[in-house]
Amino acid sequence: MEKRYVKDRLRRSMMFVPGNNPGMIADSRIYGADSIMFDLEDSVAYTEKDAARLLVYNALKTLDFGKKEIVVRINDLASGLGVKDLEAIVPAGVHVVRLPKTDSAQDVIDCEREIVRIEEKHGIPVGSTGMMAAIESANGVLNAREIAHASDRLIGIALGAEDYVTDLKTTRADGIELLFARSMILNAARSAGIAALDTVYSDVNNEEGFLAEVELIRKLGFDGKSVINPRQIGSLHRAFIPSEKDLQKAYAIMDAIAEANARGSGVASLKGKMIDRPVVIRAQRLIALAEADSAAEEE
Repeated sequence: MEKRYVKDRLRRSMMFVPGNNPGMIADSRIYGADSIMFDLEDSVAYTEKDAARLLVYNALKTLDFGKKEIVVRINDLASGLGVKDLEAIVPAGVHVVRLPKTDSAQDVIDCEREIVRIEEKHGIPVGSTGMMAAIESANGVLNAREIAHASDRLIGIALGAEDYVTDLKTTRADGIELLFARSMILNAARSAGIAALDTVYSDVNNEEGFLAEVELIRKLGFDGKSVINPRQIGSLHRAFIPSEKDLQKAYAIMDAIAEANARGSGVASLKGKMIDRPVVIRAQRLIALAEADSAAEEE
């Protein structure tokens, strides 16, 4: 079965595009984000939900987005709108469905059940459509591991900070209020072998604050970040490029591994230091990130 989604791919940036903005939808490919996320939830007023759904459906059916990953954030299933969203976007060929306000593994299971029903109804191979879950509450954070393991379709889990800090009875500040949630989501994603995506930084005029937050989530180990403005994409991508020093060391490690394999030796070393598995995994990731960045630039 050929899946529409790729589980392991570059996701430094996932750009929100309002589902009721035809201009942004039409131009979304040129902004340079790794993933484009059409939003049918918070950015669309209730009176415009039907029109936005139809607009996104037609965009999925008629526009060429090249190799971009196309995600659609649906409305909460409990609202009754989420099922209508799924019935439009799954047959239209969406790569990944983003489920908002995910509090438990059951939320993921319920959404997958609807996707299966729609795939079967339209003759789409079951399992073709990917999913990701946005965690936006204290319950969701505490259930992050179970959520991350709830479906083989999940490509990642993401933090939705605005609802989360409201649930905590606090506000966005210097990042300390999100540290526990970020750590829980990151470890849950890694335990399931899927991506961890950080929340948006809404003050698009505060470049210094944005870059500080990007550096924090990069050091924590996140794969990328949601963005709301194309101006944020370039600096976000640059922050994930490995330094030349780190990249050259990574290549040297892989050369040492190749040399040891050619000798028939199971032991490799570099400058007198043994190379163990975690070191190899890190080197492979840095090389893959650098090569993926070059490929994205060429595209």
